Amino acid sequence: MPRFAANLSFLYPELAFPDRFEAAAQDGFEGVEYMFPYEYEPHVLARRLAENGLRQVLLNAPPAGQETADFERAWREGIRGTACLPGREAEFRAGMEWALRYAEALECPRIHCMAGVLPDGTADEARAEARATYVRNLRWAAAQAATIGCDVLIEPINQRDMPGFFLSLQEDAHAIVQEVGAPNLKVQMDFYHCQIMEGDVSTKLNRYLPTGRVGHLQIAGVPERHEPDVGELNYSYLFRMIDQLSQQSSWDGWVGCEYRPALGATPGGTTRGLRWWRDWRAEVEAQSLVEAKAR
Repeated sequence: MPRFAANLSFLYPELAFPDRFEAAAQDGFEGVEYMFPYEYEPHVLARRLAENGLRQVLLNAPPAGQETADFERAWREGIRGTACLPGREAEFRAGMEWALRYAEALECPRIHCMAGVLPDGTADEARAEARATYVRNLRWAAAQAATIGCDVLIEPINQRDMPGFFLSLQEDAHAIVQEVGAPNLKVQMDFYHCQIMEGDVSTKLNRYLPTGRVGHLQIAGVPERHEPDVGELNYSYLFRMIDQLSQQSSWDGWVGCEYRPALGATPGGTTRGLRWWRDWRAEVEAQSLVEAKAR
């Protein structure tokens, strides 16, 4: 059965961030992920993880800036990474160094580096320069992350939610990973973004998961980005496919629950919305019983 991680930037919005760790553990999650941890000292977050028996499976490098005061402001201003932006290489490296310090302190094996947004009407020549900058930055980041045994992830993000984002297609992400050539540079495949941009999610999962170049999966219902049991994707089918492909390819990653609870910040709303997970576990247990009896 896939291992699910609670995305604490999205789930349990009625709670203060530090209290979301306990809520996730009480709901049965064993792993957590979130975007930006930099508001809190690493030892504070490490204590929350330890107290609740949780593993940190993913965090984001800062969106922009070189100090903590810059990070939140950059996000509010719509900056979504600097990895592909020429002239901001020093800023990208400073942010990556922050992420590496947190990843090491939290024993987190994956760092997501957002590519960045290009202005409308960016000329082909400028786009090519952005790609070259992206490749150079990722090559440097992967080398730094390798020193602490950490993977660097890149994620295609849809153009509806994030207009102008540099990386939007699975094929392009895999081409960049192959060009960089670092074994610890991988793709973060978010089914929500993939379905909106290109569809055919199961075929792409079947194509890419066995390659070893997919480091992390994320889920959400489409199109509202609520729980995965509502919307146009058949997640029960996709979860079975992940199981099958994992057995064939020894993929042992996590599936991040990066969705907005339909009940919003209603107390207990996230927990009530986890029906999809309870139903899936019941389905797996029932199938296991059938298989056991057959033996």
